[in-house]
Amino acid sequence: MSRASDRAYAAIRNMILAGELPAGTQLGEEALAEKCGVSRTPVRDALRRLESDMLVVRTDTQRSFVAEWSLHDVRDAFDLRAMLEGYAARRAAERMTADSLGRMRAANAQIAQAVALPRPDVGAFLEGNRLFHAAILEAAGSRRLVAQLGSLVEQPVVWRTAHHYGPDALHRSWSEHEELIAAFARGDGAWAEGIMRSHILRAYHAYADAHRGLSAAKPGPALSGNGAMTAHLIEVAA
Repeated sequence: MSRASDRAYAAIRNMILAGELPAGTQLGEEALAEKCGVSRTPVRDALRRLESDMLVVRTDTQRSFVAEWSLHDVRDAFDLRAMLEGYAARRAAERMTADSLGRMRAANAQIAQAVALPRPDVGAFLEGNRLFHAAILEAAGSRRLVAQLGSLVEQPVVWRTAHHYGPDALHRSWSEHEELIAAFARGDGAWAEGIMRSHILRAYHAYADAHRGLSAAKPGPALSGNGAMTAHLIEVAA
């Protein structure tokens, strides 16, 4: 894959995940090529990769659109994530090092500071959350897990959910991280896996509750991973 294709892929993917290209938007190669500063061939390659990522759909007439996700699709993704991250937590507990544990504690300390403010700093929370989960995957030591989870865990989904969390929910996420750290410190894989699974599924229900609230307030099309839920983004504070 060429550097131009990689650049186009990253740019278009970011636009989709940020909500700049909402669900249902038609993706014209010429306009995207101009935005990305590349020719149409790299854009075409990028759209094929995004189709594999389930972020883009192609019609019988070969037109490309930003994919729409139903709430059922989102639940499916979270169920898979719970299984994979639960397994990652078990592996991490069995392979934990003092250095990895130290990074997790530092990341969760950042989260604690963010959620303790009178007006929680959601950006700092998200960065700490990203670092915490990245440290678990690194400790798990499986490139395949990283690749599989990459298509399920999108920071914008995380961002959306986090922005609908109140202070209590943000604090609960920090508290669950603390329990994970306790399991990791003891090398207890079964405990770590159980906490992680419930951590992820709680995040899904926060996402679903926010979606239902938005749907009740403003009837419209089914949940979109990028458009209808742009107001609601989080790895869902997992």
